[in-house]
Amino acid sequence: MAETHFDVIVIGSGPGGASLAHRLAPSGKSILMIERGDYLPRNVDNWSAQKVFVEGIYQAQESWFDKTGTAFHPGLHYNVGGNSKVYGAALLRLRARDFEELAHEDGISPAWPLPYALFEPYYAQAEALFHVHGQAGEDPFEPFRSGAFPYPPVSHEPNIVALSDHFTAQGLHPFHLPLGILLDEANGKPTPTSPCIRCDAFDGFPCLLNAKADAQIICIDKLLATQPNFTLMTNAYATKLHTSPDGRMVSGVELIRGGITETYTADIVVVACGALSSALLLLRSANDQHPNGLANGSGQVGRNYMRHNQSVLMALMREPNDTIFQKTLAVSDYYFGAPDYAYPLGLIQMCATSHAAQIKAEALPGWLTFLPDMPFDVMARHAMDFWLSSEDLPLPENRIFYDGENVTLHLTESNQAAHRHLRQKLSDVLHGKTLLPDFLERKLYLHQDIPIAGTAHQAGTARFGTDPTTSVLDLDCRAHEVDNLYVTDASFFPSIGAVNPTLTIIANALRVADHLKTRL
Repeated sequence: MAETHFDVIVIGSGPGGASLAHRLAPSGKSILMIERGDYLPRNVDNWSAQKVFVEGIYQAQESWFDKTGTAFHPGLHYNVGGNSKVYGAALLRLRARDFEELAHEDGISPAWPLPYALFEPYYAQAEALFHVHGQAGEDPFEPFRSGAFPYPPVSHEPNIVALSDHFTAQGLHPFHLPLGILLDEANGKPTPTSPCIRCDAFDGFPCLLNAKADAQIICIDKLLATQPNFTLMTNAYATKLHTSPDGRMVSGVELIRGGITETYTADIVVVACGALSSALLLLRSANDQHPNGLANGSGQVGRNYMRHNQSVLMALMREPNDTIFQKTLAVSDYYFGAPDYAYPLGLIQMCATSHAAQIKAEALPGWLTFLPDMPFDVMARHAMDFWLSSEDLPLPENRIFYDGENVTLHLTESNQAAHRHLRQKLSDVLHGKTLLPDFLERKLYLHQDIPIAGTAHQAGTARFGTDPTTSVLDLDCRAHEVDNLYVTDASFFPSIGAVNPTLTIIANALRVADHLKTRL
């Protein structure tokens, strides 16, 4: 008979769940990881912009609803490794001031209940685990580091060197973007044995060569190869968490696999489905002791949703941009403000080169009127692409919940003025290098319109804190109301800063795993 009780059950195989399991497994404790999807296929479609971005063949096929009742398709990927299979692998630390209260034009970004100094050792461990390549000392707002990056920075190609020099001439401090990547270089070229070959299908594409440092490659595959106490269950959808009669313990994890309902038990249950799906699981788990959703006595489960204010912008350059691996540079000079704007603006970083299929699929009427004779492949060759992120605020009305059987996501945008200022700053510093004075705003990123359906940076739906009336989790990311329930994705974030959240998810998962080792 198959085993049904484990020391630990982890629901979700993305960075938050996989990193925790990777840290716990050497203890010898039995661990069951439940993953809703299966392994993402490895085939030539992995490198097809048409298939990945336009057709969205790897994206979850489900519909949610916004606050107007309009249906949309969330940018979720149910695979082993979670959304990290298609993430851009930019692994940056939150700045030290991000852990403090910050004033924005639209309100206050709250302080974290724990300081940066407590997370710093775990950031270092996360960088080592996920093969982060970077260069310490270049980023003017980089927080204190206890050591250098574990791997050297990914080298710039000539046009990115020229762009970096241009930024420097404008008084900025461009830096090598920290990337989680399995790359060995010599003289700016991949070595013959390097898993990564520096192709143009990195950012947003699943890596055909398994060279992206995602949760499957870094954690799960290694666990399966070396830890007999670790079990991965795929195509298993966790539908509900059951509790003991007093509601203080999770007594069972109910799931559907192959059309059959099964129940598994564990001493510790860790939810790491992604901030949106984790909140939905807790809400589905309502019972007599938790009538508003499991661990939701505060009413905060599903609330305070954040996903950054984001733009993917394409500038047409006067000369062809023959860069293949473009995502190597970032600028943080405006992170906490500018001489003409007192509030934080955010981060500018490069993203992958545009592909003709993406450009063709997007709305370009203004550009095509101005450039009627420029084919899409020529536009792609002249394009230089930027990802801009600004902080959004954890508003309680920004929430995910069930309206009957329908999943509803309410989103009210905040700090839009800061994002517009950041966009203008980029335009100003690029003046003279571009063919056009404005940008094309790329909205077809991960097959999604970024304002509502773009969920890549989801966070904040079960924030941690010391007050059970205003938070869902305690400082160890254990539910205030359920003694053996933990959450280790970005749900715990009280605020999101303006850097990609994944490294913080990994660092926190390692921190929580160390706590669980002492408890177990």
